[in-house]
Amino acid sequence: MAQIPGEPMNVLLMAYGTPYRQEEIEPYYTDIRRGRPPSPELLAELAERYHLIGRSPLSEITYAQAVRLEAALNATLPLYPQPFQSSPGPRVRGPARVYLGTKHWHPFIAEAVQAMAQDGVKQAVGIVAAPHFSSRSIAEYREKVEKALAELGHPFRFRLVEAYPDHPGYIQALAHRVLEQVWRLREPGRALFLFTAHSIPEKSAQDGVYQAQVRTTAERVAQKLGLAHWDTAWQSAGRTPEPWIGPDVNERLEEAAAQGYQEVVVTAVGFPSDHLEVFYDLDYEAQNTAARLGLRLLRTRSLNADPDYIEVLRDLVVREWNAFELPKAETAGQHG
Repeated sequence: MAQIPGEPMNVLLMAYGTPYRQEEIEPYYTDIRRGRPPSPELLAELAERYHLIGRSPLSEITYAQAVRLEAALNATLPLYPQPFQSSPGPRVRGPARVYLGTKHWHPFIAEAVQAMAQDGVKQAVGIVAAPHFSSRSIAEYREKVEKALAELGHPFRFRLVEAYPDHPGYIQALAHRVLEQVWRLREPGRALFLFTAHSIPEKSAQDGVYQAQVRTTAERVAQKLGLAHWDTAWQSAGRTPEPWIGPDVNERLEEAAAQGYQEVVVTAVGFPSDHLEVFYDLDYEAQNTAARLGLRLLRTRSLNADPDYIEVLRDLVVREWNAFELPKAETAGQHG
């Protein structure tokens, strides 16, 4: 393990972020729109969505992920890589620290990077609670970290887990949750299984990497469970004039009804955590579409901060940390 002597494993866990209170919705939406305030109509629409779902639990879930990831790392990493030279004192610090930063609300990624620098971090691994890479998702998280590091004079080295669409533990966790819904189906062999992720603008998806990764995830789960009928669909397209990738999940439900399906299971593979775009887009809007079409729609429960997903994050972080090379000065010291 490329461990700087005396340096704990430092992790930056990142997620999208969500507002806590009604008055925070407008500045949150403005940040999503890159500093452009939303129109009164758009603001009212978003506020209504929050009102309909009650409240997004994303912040609480992400915090739980951070706490449990740190606990999992500290339970499995060697506490002391070298023999004691002196007493560790009355309070023992664990070998891992997990910091939390979000893309569009507090604690912002820049705030987390600043806290890490103040703590004297020398190297860190970042991971986003999103399994698939695109220029509108993981790439933007990297940009925010790199900008924050540059503004602080690059106080520590940084590596990022970029994607994990086919991680065996991730696929197993999804398959387990899909299987829970299979048990509820009246005719599993005649049902359609839809795997969804966040739509992005077509111009940002021209290389096809994002779509291919989402389909890889869906294919691995389908193969593992022997699903006869499955497909991918997209949700949560932005309110912009430009075209976004599709088909939208509601359009795919229309097609499913026309194809004669009576039961559909939807799994939001692009969203590990419950939040607005799971509760509103799937539990409210898609359910309404399904009811109008006479379809029975079941949704797979999210990964959230469950132990099997935390183990996936732990494994990915440890692998990325092991990819660090020791700084030249440290390497020279080992041979001197």
